[in-house]
Amino acid sequence: MHSSNIAKSIVMAGTLALTAGTVSAAELNIYTTREPGLIQPLLDSFKASTGITVNTVFLKDGLAERVSSEGASSPADILMAVDAGNLVDLVDKGVTQPIESKTLSDAIPETLRDPKGNWFGLSMRARVLYTAKDVDLASFNYEDLADPKWKGKICIRSGQHPYNTALFASYLAHYDAAETEKWLAAVKGNLARKAGGGDRDGAKDILGGICDIAIANSYYVGLMRSGKGGEDQVKWGNAINVVLPTFKNGGTQVNISGAAVAKHAPNKAEAIKLLEYLVSDEAQKIYAEANFEYPVKAGVKADPIIASFGELKIDPTPLTEVVSHRKEASELVDKAGFDN
Repeated sequence: MHSSNIAKSIVMAGTLALTAGTVSAAELNIYTTREPGLIQPLLDSFKASTGITVNTVFLKDGLAERVSSEGASSPADILMAVDAGNLVDLVDKGVTQPIESKTLSDAIPETLRDPKGNWFGLSMRARVLYTAKDVDLASFNYEDLADPKWKGKICIRSGQHPYNTALFASYLAHYDAAETEKWLAAVKGNLARKAGGGDRDGAKDILGGICDIAIANSYYVGLMRSGKGGEDQVKWGNAINVVLPTFKNGGTQVNISGAAVAKHAPNKAEAIKLLEYLVSDEAQKIYAEANFEYPVKAGVKADPIIASFGELKIDPTPLTEVVSHRKEASELVDKAGFDN
């Protein structure tokens, strides 16, 4: 999305003051913490299919607080966010409403949506390993990251970053706190550098010979190799292989981008129609091509760059259970001195 359009969306966040009485039935409003450019192709396609205009209000943070402060007069129809934890927080703060939709329940795996219908995963990203070209890992378990053979060879961003607390919370869903703390301490002992930077820095540092393995999200590889991040990032992306690790008694840890219908949505029917569109084959294909995310709907192909990693075996632990361990995971990160 062009910067002028993003700016327009940001300005809209400060100026949109619609109420249930003034919103046209042919419009609906999304409050989102996702960059507007990432979802605009989907909204354009939805409008072309239905004639419904979607107004986007971009909020860097404070989504729940904004909706709560607006109360019953809030014009928000859909609340869209990245990370299952953020969606659960919206439910906990009372700004969503449950909906029933056979289209959504048929398309989205049970583990990737709220069991009461308060939120729905729309696309996925996997927590994968970037590896140096000379590191041969046909298969790998997250548990193996604690193996002393990797001492001084692993790169990772801050353990307190939501991407990592979600991974560590998943570990807690498989093991008890004592075993998870032991694993965290061992992984810290294997780090090539202090935990920090971003996921793409892991690929950069592998190219630079600083580490052999980096723990990072799958979609960044698409952004790097496609050239969307610039020429330097093409080099980083091409310098690595990607492995889909699994838990020994499970699968690959995934997280989602998703959405919920706002509690006081003035255009509930249109909001549900948009959510149902977003799990259609057409929309799921756009998610895959535009954002390099995994489709949540079975049968829709991932982008070729992402598909090249091999078959994704999703960990069967429900995201609601994973999220329930977030606080404890964060506490264990500090207890292990992971970021020190």
